Amino acid sequence: MTNNQETLEGLLAPKRTRIQEFWLLFKKNRLAILGLVFFVLFFLIALAGLFLTSGHDPVFNPALIRLQEKLLPPLSTPNPNTLRPDEHPTLGFYLFGTDNLGRDVFARMLQGAWVSLTVGFVAVGISLVVGIFMGGIAGYFGQNHIRVHHILATCLLIAGAVFAVLGHVYPAALLVAGVALYILGMLRTKQPHKNGPLTSWLALFRMEAVSIDTLIMRIVDIMLCFPSFFLILTVVALLPASMYNIMIVIGLTSWMGSTRFVRAEFLSLREQDFVTAARALGVRNLRIIFRHMMPNAVAPVLVSATIGIATAILTEAGLSFLGFGVPPPHATWGNILSDGKRFIFDAPWLTFIPGITILLVVLSFNLFGEGLRDALNPKLRER
Repeated sequence: MTNNQETLEGLLAPKRTRIQEFWLLFKKNRLAILGLVFFVLFFLIALAGLFLTSGHDPVFNPALIRLQEKLLPPLSTPNPNTLRPDEHPTLGFYLFGTDNLGRDVFARMLQGAWVSLTVGFVAVGISLVVGIFMGGIAGYFGQNHIRVHHILATCLLIAGAVFAVLGHVYPAALLVAGVALYILGMLRTKQPHKNGPLTSWLALFRMEAVSIDTLIMRIVDIMLCFPSFFLILTVVALLPASMYNIMIVIGLTSWMGSTRFVRAEFLSLREQDFVTAARALGVRNLRIIFRHMMPNAVAPVLVSATIGIATAILTEAGLSFLGFGVPPPHATWGNILSDGKRFIFDAPWLTFIPGITILLVVLSFNLFGEGLRDALNPKLRER
């Protein structure tokens, strides 16, 4: 009787929620926990750096030049006889030393932490928005076909946008008006004429050209043919130097992986019973996508996003190292590394400190992403 009672109590015991189950699996991976600790620590340091290095009178001034204190090693104390009272370091000593202009490397690293974090999160956010949108369309509406008149209308709209950017207002307005009239005409002739079949030219415009899934995946294949870093380098070299341009360019050239993940999940979920039941009940497509399918498809996207943040930080550092990254007066780990390469033998800390920091941050994001993948993917839980 006691054994049966214990069995009954075990069956009636409250089940763990998804979050509890995820945490139980995640905390078994010690490297992932270590990555999470570094991730939280980096976030807190970057947030502190935003408040401590910004404003008219910052606590740590990363732009303050002290030529008489240049290339001092870490933990050096300043010479009070050569500095004004406002030039003394906040900590009383130079924690990470000074660079070739006498600027406090610790203050510049603090400012660079927030810049790197911003670039990483915003770039990944842009890539996720584009990737989820493109992958969702390819996975859910992929079997639908694009017709010839859709391609024609899109080409006319693109031509109108080009004319508008070049300042030719009248041709742009004429093209947009033509597209609007064309769409109205196609809507009015959506059904066949009562007197007979559609005319031959209208039937030609309504011909199926290519499926949506084929079109989107061929665009993904074309984007993947180009080496990402050199594509980003080319675009950044043609655009004005700006932190916002860096974030947008990195985001718009790294959405292909998210698109493939979301498309694969949608293709699998589209045929599930709960989606079929929702369609049978007359639920709209948007509600099916965002309410029923998207929550089940975000797990691999979250893993991809976590690792993508590390890639974006590394890409920004590489661009800054080559001189195409975030322009001054913003300090980034990449341009600190770039400034230090000229003094690799005289002041090696200018190279080692930002280099080791980038290594630790990128490694922590990758370890955290791997832990998320193992915890969220049931096929890898028993590995």
